[in-house]
Amino acid sequence: MTGGSATAASSAGRPAAAPGGAPPLVEVRRLSKFYIRGEQIIPVLVDIHLDIAAGEYIALMGPSGSGKSTLLNLIAGIDKPSSGEIRVAGIDIAQLRESELAAWRAAHVGFIFQFYNLMPVLSAFDNVELPLLLTSLSRRERRERVETTLALVGLTDRKDHFPNELSGGQQQRVAIARAVISDPTIIVADEPTGDLDRTTAEEILGLLDRLNRELGKTIVMVTHDPKAAEKAQRVAHLEKGVLAD
Repeated sequence: MTGGSATAASSAGRPAAAPGGAPPLVEVRRLSKFYIRGEQIIPVLVDIHLDIAAGEYIALMGPSGSGKSTLLNLIAGIDKPSSGEIRVAGIDIAQLRESELAAWRAAHVGFIFQFYNLMPVLSAFDNVELPLLLTSLSRRERRERVETTLALVGLTDRKDHFPNELSGGQQQRVAIARAVISDPTIIVADEPTGDLDRTTAEEILGLLDRLNRELGKTIVMVTHDPKAAEKAQRVAHLEKGVLAD
């Protein structure tokens, strides 16, 4: 898939719209985030308006400090905005209490990080199974789902290996399997290829592309890498906390 530039929010507050006129899965409105240091207010995001359609694959790009990871964390419910709305499937997650937000994340968000965040004392199988332990699935149902998901990422023969017995690319595949195992509403990926060599990065990007095209997964990816951004359907650029053309 070929990346394109996002339609940025105008001064009138028009959102960067999802393509094709599809109803947005994610609606970000008047979103701002700032930190207070002493008497100083430090803006990170300023009046962000953004729509993301169900099944869309969007890349967030910008220089370090532009606010792209902060925006990703807000969409994923890891952080809360200073003001504004973030609606995911009609739910304004900015209004949820911490306990409600934790339950919402577990049910709706799959996380992929640059450094994998696998449990070193657990096998690949057990790492992937972790999100399912919070569900009502039986042990047999969990096993079947884990085996199917490991097959999807090409790691059936590595299911009993521990993270230190896997390459970086294999560890990221385990992390991707863990992210999709509970069929999340949205997958958020923060520099998923940042710690990988180019060949392995291409393999991981191909897997994300497959998840989007074949399974219809909505993916929001932060990246510094133009090659990675090219895989997305759309690219949104941030400059000093503001969406830019």
